[in-house]
Amino acid sequence: MKVICDRGALLDAINLVSGAVAGRTPRVQLTCIKLTADKRDGVGELALSATDAEISMRLRLSQVDVQQAGESLIPADKLRAIVSAEDAEQTLTIEAEGEVCHIRGGDAHFKIYGFQPADFPPIPEFTDVVAGSSEIAKAKGVFGYKAGSLDTLVGRTLFATARENSRYAINGVLLKREGKKLEMVATDGRRMALCRSNIPGGGDKDAKPVSCIIPSKALSQLQKLFRDPDEQVQVAITDNQVFFSLGTEKDPHRAVLSSNLVEGTFPPYEDVIPRDQDKKVAFDRDAMNSAVRRAALLTNEESRGVRLRFTGKSKKLELTSRAPEMGEAQVSVDLNNYEGDDIEIGFNPMFIMDVLKVVSEQDVIMELKAPNKPGVIKVGADFLYVVMPVNLQ
Repeated sequence: MKVICDRGALLDAINLVSGAVAGRTPRVQLTCIKLTADKRDGVGELALSATDAEISMRLRLSQVDVQQAGESLIPADKLRAIVSAEDAEQTLTIEAEGEVCHIRGGDAHFKIYGFQPADFPPIPEFTDVVAGSSEIAKAKGVFGYKAGSLDTLVGRTLFATARENSRYAINGVLLKREGKKLEMVATDGRRMALCRSNIPGGGDKDAKPVSCIIPSKALSQLQKLFRDPDEQVQVAITDNQVFFSLGTEKDPHRAVLSSNLVEGTFPPYEDVIPRDQDKKVAFDRDAMNSAVRRAALLTNEESRGVRLRFTGKSKKLELTSRAPEMGEAQVSVDLNNYEGDDIEIGFNPMFIMDVLKVVSEQDVIMELKAPNKPGVIKVGADFLYVVMPVNLQ
């Protein structure tokens, strides 16, 4: 293999694909990046692949001159360090034969001992997953979506997933597709985020409903691959994996991410959405975020709550907090509107700030019932967030 690469583009690709490189593992091949140089229709291309046995990623790089096709399996940390350090070079030449790889700049030569490329675990091609083959079962669900819209769905749910929870089913985001409707849901047991959307063009009306739980890590890596909101994302779901392919007509499958699915049954989330809220608050996102952030300054682990006192007559919200041996905070906010009786309720301030970070709309609705009942935050018709109250003494 011999290729001449644009150093900047190569480094960007290495940084992205490194998200799928394994950390500590006895399988040293999983700590490597596989380089595959080839020519398609006379155009040179370098593919970078990595996997940690849970998620896999393949990026195709076109800013290369392929002088000899071939493969190389190189330790990711060494490859990343060398390409990063050669910051004075516009291009780098990579040559490989067997387990040895040479990287050359204008005044430097690095010789790296890697591994046999054949020892790297095979990563299925996206087209094979869609069509099925003798070795790969055909995907049970396939649909296309705009990158910007999918990024919104992921961003509005991923933050609410559980961290290190023994209930593995909530360590990821539920994705449900039924006809033209697409839905993503996440919960950690104390809050739940739900975002809905429609697949442009209506999708395949005859397609069977499909759902799966996607690990948080995979969705975090997927967000890093988005670069153009109008770029098309193809999604394929099998019994135990999900595949995302990003690209355009001119550059199809420029990036492919696959992941094992989370096993288990997602909680019956529809059951926890309150239906009888009789108090409705309308507020400005930025004003509320600022108020909650300031009130949270005088809280600690023992008193991790902010009291919200809503007054309908004056259409005001007063936020107070108190921490022993620290002090007290009081912040007032004007509400756009308030319907219902006055109420006092406590919330974990981080849970309120988290959701206000991921919504772009200025007008936000909060619905309440009682101090010991969950609150619901809504933005438009497609997003809602259920958050449990905290008990304040």
